Amino acid sequence: MKILGIETSCDETAVAVVEEGKRILFHLIASQAEVHERYGGVFPEMASRQHIDRILPLVEKAIEEAGPVDAISVANGPGLMGSLLMGTTAAQTLAYSWDLPLIGVNHVDAHLYAAMMGEEAKMLFPALGVVVSGGHTFLAKISSVGSYTVLGTTVDDAVGEAFDKVATLLGLPYPGGPHIEKLAEAGDPSLYSFKGGVVKGRPLDFSFSGLKTNVLYTIKGKNGQRSSPDTISDEEKKHIAASFQQTALGDIVEKSLKAAQTFPCQAIYLGGGVTNSRALKNLFQEKNLEIPLFWPPRDLSLDNAAMIAGLAYHLYQSGALASPLDIKVFPKIDFKSALC
Repeated sequence: MKILGIETSCDETAVAVVEEGKRILFHLIASQAEVHERYGGVFPEMASRQHIDRILPLVEKAIEEAGPVDAISVANGPGLMGSLLMGTTAAQTLAYSWDLPLIGVNHVDAHLYAAMMGEEAKMLFPALGVVVSGGHTFLAKISSVGSYTVLGTTVDDAVGEAFDKVATLLGLPYPGGPHIEKLAEAGDPSLYSFKGGVVKGRPLDFSFSGLKTNVLYTIKGKNGQRSSPDTISDEEKKHIAASFQQTALGDIVEKSLKAAQTFPCQAIYLGGGVTNSRALKNLFQEKNLEIPLFWPPRDLSLDNAAMIAGLAYHLYQSGALASPLDIKVFPKIDFKSALC
């Protein structure tokens, strides 16, 4: 069974064709990173308009290379409302015109499935899912594909968002994660004593607002504002970058290990753009875990359509179909209880 996947939840226009949930026949992402770099983050209205010009040419190329498909899948949430509407409208139109089944996919669920698509990946349950991206940060117990229970989530910013905001304070471009990591390579993470956020009564939840504020005051002075002049030298910024990165990523590792101890965990699956961080991988490696860790292939770590089509195969098998005229988008979702 071949499924066409469409992903437009934020600023990536992605189309893929996946066979039997695993074999990627076509996979292409049209990035908008250069468009949004000047704004220091994603400009929602501009992102939506960019999708309009890119979706159909990618779909045409996908069908040309992979051949006819048996179903269509689309990321219908969570994400930016305008961007989601572009992708779902295209998927609805294609499904109706071609008389094909349509499967709506939660793209955050798909981030976890991406780690199961690699050649070395296996499906071991129950497992811990760790999503670390620009829009989401949470820990979930995975009982099976498509069955999750959230154990901890962020009460404010996602970790990727925190990296973007700290990068702006350091005068670094968007997206912030790779630039902070590069600057941090020359820094000493022990020179600044930043602390991870603690949520009272919820030991597995994350909070990055206090850490960001600590970085702000370190760079701009006590009670400083974003527009205030820097009170430190450029030389010190590499140490701040290293300290911030060590604190933020270390918090993710420590809480992930705590979460894995709350049930008979057989594996840890990680998803989201922050999984590309070498520093995060090194911190996990230093723990010498007895259970396996599965990372998504690099080209499946950011928002992409292959993970959408891959997960859609399993949803299709379980009967999770939608009428092209009935599918809805959900820009937000409550991760405090369960994903689906």
